[in-house]
Amino acid sequence: MSILPKSIQAVIDQFARLPGIGPKSASRLVFYLLSKHPQDVRQFGELLGNLTESVVLCSECYNWSDAPRCTLCSSEGRSTHELMVVADPLDVVALERTGYDGHYFVLGGVISPVHGIGPDELRVRLLLEKVTRENAQLKEIILALDPSLEGEATALYLMEQLEPFKLRITRLARGLPIGSDLEYADELTLKRAIDGRQMIEKI
Repeated sequence: MSILPKSIQAVIDQFARLPGIGPKSASRLVFYLLSKHPQDVRQFGELLGNLTESVVLCSECYNWSDAPRCTLCSSEGRSTHELMVVADPLDVVALERTGYDGHYFVLGGVISPVHGIGPDELRVRLLLEKVTRENAQLKEIILALDPSLEGEATALYLMEQLEPFKLRITRLARGLPIGSDLEYADELTLKRAIDGRQMIEKI
């Protein structure tokens, strides 16, 4: 039996359903909100309530946007020669920090038979349609998918589907992260690090 008021426990339960948030973290968040000014909490609630109504999927890359075309797709300064395929919108956020200046396409997940997700549940058809439309400008398609079993399966499937376009299809390099120890690396990471080894350039 919870010693907390039902209204507080109900909000804690909702926070605990979020990914990466456990019961303790959810409790801390709720009690933090209770310590704030009621107007701040009310504004926070209104922003959450309007979230799904204030954003749409970009008609070009299917990333979240507040307009029919997102700011990245609308930018004239980005290269039209590279298209980076990612699983989720958060991947776009991470890759933008690298200085990549091409365009993106968000698949909406990866193939995962265990979870009942096949190619038809993803935006594979829309990707192929986009590549068909922009084939004259495109030179390279970069598959930026997680190095998991599901990511590997999705990349292999996409490579087969994209092969008829005769474009350069690449994948993100795999290897050891900076600051890591060899003894703690798994076999697959070590193998990819060896396979992707490079010549040492003289300074």
